[in-house]
Amino acid sequence: MGVDGGGTRTRAAILDGGRVLGKGVAGPSNPLRVGIATGAVAIRDAIDKACAAALVQRDDIVAAGVGLAGVRRNDVRTRMREVLVEILGIENIQLLPDADMALYGATDGAPGVVVMSGTGSISCGLNRQGKRVYVGGWGPVAGDEGSGSWIARRALQAVAHATDERGPQTALAAAACNYFQVNAPDDLSTAIYAPTMTNDRIAGFSKQVIEVARAGDPVARQILLEAGRELGKAAVTVIRKLKMEGERFQVAFVGGVFSAGELVIAPLRSEITRVARKAFIAEPSFSPTIAAGRMAQEQLHRLPVAV
Repeated sequence: MGVDGGGTRTRAAILDGGRVLGKGVAGPSNPLRVGIATGAVAIRDAIDKACAAALVQRDDIVAAGVGLAGVRRNDVRTRMREVLVEILGIENIQLLPDADMALYGATDGAPGVVVMSGTGSISCGLNRQGKRVYVGGWGPVAGDEGSGSWIARRALQAVAHATDERGPQTALAAAACNYFQVNAPDDLSTAIYAPTMTNDRIAGFSKQVIEVARAGDPVARQILLEAGRELGKAAVTVIRKLKMEGERFQVAFVGGVFSAGELVIAPLRSEITRVARKAFIAEPSFSPTIAAGRMAQEQLHRLPVAV
């Protein structure tokens, strides 16, 4: 079993050898956002849906790999694993930060860099000496530059400036009114500061920002350009810390923000190639969910055989 859990949703996949038997999706499972208990329930729900699709029982699962946002701290990771073992009834669970799992899937275990940008953002790299470095992952208040939540907030700022006539007019205003279900831009503050408004809901507006940018709106396009640059800066920092500037390696990208294509990838590539000319950008070898399952398989094969 492989699981990829983040701030918006949780994905699970049941594998048998190299075959994917079934997949399932549930709500957010980042323990720092929703709590350990709620996150564990979301993981269980995603797994149960995957089991139903695969026509297997949870008892049939012999190993699990879980890549999860919010578990870089050892204490959080330890507690989360304990709860997962209890709630899932699976002893052989390998729990790692989502960036580690994404990097493993991106380069199939080889040295390289992965840039993740979904609800939040983080970059992770591994060099030939086995050193691992993280940059970003600070959350929406202190960081997450280039992420969905960052893009959405920058877009809402642009709408506020346009409404006040402090900035250029933009089609983002109509898109924001439609997404947050208000009649006019002046009413947006009522919606976005409502007690029930969540970071995930705000981050979801980034999809509309991408659509507006694709339609040619210069303000939206500039926001995505800056997002790509910010993600590129994070990747460059990883590369420099790992002293990989002169090496050839893969830089992969994971997350919904990259559905914007070259609007985000082009500035990301530009930042990276200024520092590491031999680096190349390519899509991941495996999704984080499948990577988690493959890592669980490898862990199972390393266990001692009872005789």
